[in-house]
Amino acid sequence: METRRLGTSDIKITPIIMGTWQAGKTHWVGIEDAETIKAIRAAFDAGITTVDTAEIYGNGHSEQIVAQALSDVRDQVVYASKVWVGNLKYDKVIEACDRSLKNLQTDYIDLYQIHWFSGNFNTEVVPIEETMSALNKLKEQGKIRAIGVSNFSRAQLEEAAQYGKIDSLQPPYSLFWRQVEQDAQPYCIENTISILAYSSLAQGLLTGKFGLDHQLREGDHRAKNRLFQGDNYKRAQQALDKLRPIAERHNCSLAQLSLAWLIAQPQTHAIAGARHEGQSSSNAKAAEVKLSQEEVQEIDAIGRIVTDPLDDNPVMWNWDI
Repeated sequence: METRRLGTSDIKITPIIMGTWQAGKTHWVGIEDAETIKAIRAAFDAGITTVDTAEIYGNGHSEQIVAQALSDVRDQVVYASKVWVGNLKYDKVIEACDRSLKNLQTDYIDLYQIHWFSGNFNTEVVPIEETMSALNKLKEQGKIRAIGVSNFSRAQLEEAAQYGKIDSLQPPYSLFWRQVEQDAQPYCIENTISILAYSSLAQGLLTGKFGLDHQLREGDHRAKNRLFQGDNYKRAQQALDKLRPIAERHNCSLAQLSLAWLIAQPQTHAIAGARHEGQSSSNAKAAEVKLSQEEVQEIDAIGRIVTDPLDDNPVMWNWDI
């Protein structure tokens, strides 16, 4: 698989990135460690050499699973992890990074990201200058190679960039969720900041496997995802019906088509999770789907059936916190 430069760093990442939120098990159902390890390894074997995780995913469990899957090929992969919003004070950032290094069984993290802007989830407000100071220190020590942010608005991104080099933004971004295009994407393009899109398949909605009458299993956090609710869900089904003929033209799945559209956007890479080996291999093949500019625009218009009626709330979930 081709690689692309991460921001202005010397790190090369793949356009499809293995996501491992599910590896932490928390908020997910039916996840087995052995299957997850196989899925991560299958992604690597299929050419996906970039893996995204976070300390909050199962309180380090996801990071540990990544290490079990890839430690023997560590020199061939790029690890991206994140510090949780409750650990943004200087000393806590350092401690969190050391925990993640231990979990990942490595002496460096290629990309270390601030998971949420300070104050989210009723956390203590910490000046971004303090957090960035800690990240700059970790970079100076060689414990991390690049700094990124996640779930930041353009204004928050601009503020963080005053105190250090930001090489990536990780926003929710898919054909069905596109607020970043109106807010931070132009800034990222102007400043050579890579966009690492999470929920790139709208938590599975863009696979087409959830029909109009589908009932989510108890404990499945997708029940709180606004795209899975009411009229949003109905509009998504209408859009999927219009996407199917395009996927058939390319002899690819809806998921592959959706990922191909996403990585065709400026400076954008798609994080895609997988429960088993087959999903990993399938996600990797999305990089082989080549869309014409006309098809990109056609898919864009279909996606707007879902996105145009959405409000400006940047958070995809109705969380009770």
